[in-house]
Amino acid sequence: MKLQGKVAVITGGNSGIGLATALEFQAQGAQVVVFGRSRETLDQAAAKLGPAALVVQGDVRRLADIDRLFAETKARFGRVDVLIANAGIAKFAPIDSLSEALFDELNDIHYKGAFFTVQKALPLMPDGGAIVLVSSADADKQGRVGTSIYTACKAAVRALARSLAVELVPRRIRVNVLRPGMTDTPIITREGGMPGVMPEELAALITATIPMRRRGRPEEMARAALFLASDDSSYCLGIELAVDGGLTQLVNPTN
Repeated sequence: MKLQGKVAVITGGNSGIGLATALEFQAQGAQVVVFGRSRETLDQAAAKLGPAALVVQGDVRRLADIDRLFAETKARFGRVDVLIANAGIAKFAPIDSLSEALFDELNDIHYKGAFFTVQKALPLMPDGGAIVLVSSADADKQGRVGTSIYTACKAAVRALARSLAVELVPRRIRVNVLRPGMTDTPIITREGGMPGVMPEELAALITATIPMRRRGRPEEMARAALFLASDDSSYCLGIELAVDGGLTQLVNPTN
């Protein structure tokens, strides 16, 4: 098993890609800690993961919650070998109607949350650990109406990964970025979308641009996260791994 004896912390681990990753890591021998905001989905995750997993409720926007996450992790497992910074939301608005509240929400979850999650994990991380920042396949590579803050946050995460990778290389802590394409998760229908476009319609429009003509499955993203978290990627540092059905690498065959 590729993560036998490792302790893995996964933010946003209560549903979607995060939960699929927790289940995959557990199957590969890891002790798993999942962190998320929703009590309901955390309870559902706990039922799937069983009593061996540690489930912590909190919000990456609140540093006190992140402190509590790692305090509970230290008390239960003593260390963190793998960190998956996966917490995120999908909300969009055109610039003329984008509020300060939405600006802060997106920035605090995607960028600030990722930064301080890493910072507060490091005292518990032995040399040789692995950090994976979860971003988006193409959000910061293509301009789309209404995505100005969302894409800027994703670009910030990518830049953060490069800086962290060089800063932590003396400790042999590998920092890499997982870039999932559109994936069948609750985030598609739970939140987001553009004004006047239902989330299902938006998802269908994006799916039509994917060369493989389908959305990804959470389990496929989890296996990619496993690669970056395990020794299989021992010579990967600062990379971005796009798992997107060819979206960012191929010309759409219908174009």
